[in-house]
Amino acid sequence: MSTPASVGRDERTVAVENASYRWAYLLLSFALLVDVAYRGLVRREGAWDLMALVIGAGAVCTAYQARHQVLTRGWVTTALLAVGVAAVLAALIVLGLR
Repeated sequence: MSTPASVGRDERTVAVENASYRWAYLLLSFALLVDVAYRGLVRREGAWDLMALVIGAGAVCTAYQARHQVLTRGWVTTALLAVGVAAVLAALIVLGLR
């Protein structure tokens, strides 16, 4: 009996790859958000194209997770709370600029 060939990909490999994709996604998303803030505050430019990339990437990620039914029960509550807090902060910032 011969020894089987080594396994190229196992659960650990997939988990490490997925963790690396998560870190890359977080880095890219926050770098884009910092760039949007810099363009808006320092250069007085609109950066809606970059903001659309951040929102679009989040939407794709959420849609994929929803399709594969991996979102938790409290996800909708947390998402709505985050949107509400963001809206209040945005309103306060706009009112503070006037």
